[in-house]
Amino acid sequence: MTNKQNAPFGFWKSSFTPSTMGGQLRFSDVLWDSDGQRLVWLEGRSGRGVLVCREGTNAPYDLNDEHNVRAGVGYGGGDFTVSHGYVVYVEKSGRLFRQSLNSGPAGAITPAFGHAGSPVVSPDGEWVLYVHSYERTDVLALTNLDGVKWPVNLVSGSDFYMQPAWHPDGGRIAWIEWDQPNMPWDGTRLKLGRLSESVTGAVEETLITGNEETSVFQPEFSPYGEWLSYITTEDEWDELIIHNLKSNERVVLDKDTTLAEPAWIQGIRVYGWGPDSKEIYYQRNDQGTGTLWQVNTGTGERSKVETGPYSWLQQISVSPSDNAIVCTASSPAVPDRVITIESSGITIHRRSSSEQVSASEMSIPDPLSWEAPDGTRVYGLYYPPHNSRYSCEGAPPAMIAIHGGPTGQRTANYSGEAAFYTSRGYAFLDVNYRGSTGYGRSYMVALRGHWGAYDAEDAVGGAQALIDQGLADPDRIVIKGGSAGGYTVLNALIHHPGVFKAGLCLYGVTNLFTLATETHKFEEKYLDLMVGTLPEHGDRYQAWSPIFHADKIRDPIAVFQGTEDQVVPPGQAESIVSVLHRNGVPHIYRRYEGEGHGWRKTSTIESFYEDVDTFLKQYVLI
Repeated sequence: MTNKQNAPFGFWKSSFTPSTMGGQLRFSDVLWDSDGQRLVWLEGRSGRGVLVCREGTNAPYDLNDEHNVRAGVGYGGGDFTVSHGYVVYVEKSGRLFRQSLNSGPAGAITPAFGHAGSPVVSPDGEWVLYVHSYERTDVLALTNLDGVKWPVNLVSGSDFYMQPAWHPDGGRIAWIEWDQPNMPWDGTRLKLGRLSESVTGAVEETLITGNEETSVFQPEFSPYGEWLSYITTEDEWDELIIHNLKSNERVVLDKDTTLAEPAWIQGIRVYGWGPDSKEIYYQRNDQGTGTLWQVNTGTGERSKVETGPYSWLQQISVSPSDNAIVCTASSPAVPDRVITIESSGITIHRRSSSEQVSASEMSIPDPLSWEAPDGTRVYGLYYPPHNSRYSCEGAPPAMIAIHGGPTGQRTANYSGEAAFYTSRGYAFLDVNYRGSTGYGRSYMVALRGHWGAYDAEDAVGGAQALIDQGLADPDRIVIKGGSAGGYTVLNALIHHPGVFKAGLCLYGVTNLFTLATETHKFEEKYLDLMVGTLPEHGDRYQAWSPIFHADKIRDPIAVFQGTEDQVVPPGQAESIVSVLHRNGVPHIYRRYEGEGHGWRKTSTIESFYEDVDTFLKQYVLI
């Protein structure tokens, strides 16, 4: 401490440069081949999705040179699967391709129309079941692995499909389906389907569980085929259940906790079966911190699995040949890695960054809570400013970060974003406002009918909690958010003027009326739940659409938008920017060509952080 240099908060020299932020890899998924000998994972490298394979201790190698692997049903996800020595993946155009893990070119197995997602290969390696979306119609489709036959629509009639799975006998399938206006965390149905002898004929469907008010997540068949497992949220908390397919016996293996993640994308996995059908490995979410557990499916006995330095796991997959668990893992001090967890220890297969910054340089978050105006306890993760080379007296500037969704949660995983700010001398608070997941169903639904109001109140409450504890300078607090979080930023600046010195709004919602008619199919009825139906609740849309009250904005604001955003179209940002310009409000506006709902390109990420750093120095620090 005595060797630290005294320097003003916000001006500390940081190892987290814009170039560092732009150069990190993104890990989307990781899976075993069906023999348990090879791993395949998907890396986001700038604007491209690249599949990487590793066998044993051999060096990993890329599988695709030209194609951009990226599924596009809804928000994407479910980009690939691995089976019988092949990877089946979705190219950005929407087509399915088959690629050998050994050598040779990739070959298309579906025609060029619509978008595919969540492919899964039948146990005999002949068929590929997948979700397909075309001209606003979603189905479960089937094609053969060699691509010589025209695909068929196997299951249809519902608005959405997700998480298809094959039974080990190859004659049955399971899937999740639901209809508007529900989102997948509201109410879904788990179906079991028996295929006809021709496989491509009519499917005999059976409802296992779920309805308009009960959500079901991640159906999986046990390796021996006796059980169908799933996670359901019927009341306040989640339950991990196995359903006997012969006797219809239903066994609850864990309950009264958070297990599922909000299914914003296809292909999310939070658990996996052991190869002998006797164990399930799964993650529990304790208010943003993850722990790995093993449960015996016969006795129900649970035990915690050691995960070393990692506090958050994603895309859990268990080897079909032993109990090795592969996943992506991180902690506030450890950037994302692809790892396997075995009884003999943990193996690192890939790192998302150089990791030249030591763990001791990272700010570690503490849980923070405060009381909302209605008495509800609100939660967040507080990162103090931290840099081993600098110190400063007094209260630091603070960044109040609002997650998107709004149905979502900030967790104790690695946050390069938090490190970028804390290493410069900012305090950083991730706000899990009313409406977030991870704190029970009642907390999640509390935002409905109050979106725009409660989330902004909780952002203000988080800022005040920092001020009350001497953790932030009340004159230098910034609010930041993207998408739904950007919507919160705008409403906070409008309805709580003077609380925040400035705002950072990334592809934020500005007009609820136009959003309801312009956004993609997946979310087009989301506002019915979060705000209300039209025209009955038009007053709410008017009251909480920032564009109708933008004349009240006086604090400096930076607006960022991708030109290809299909979720929050560029017109939303441009409308608010025109008001800022007309009123002479200090602002910057950046349009990123070729970017959608979030940044992928290295050049975009670098430019974004350069602009943010300059903006904050000009309007907050100086």
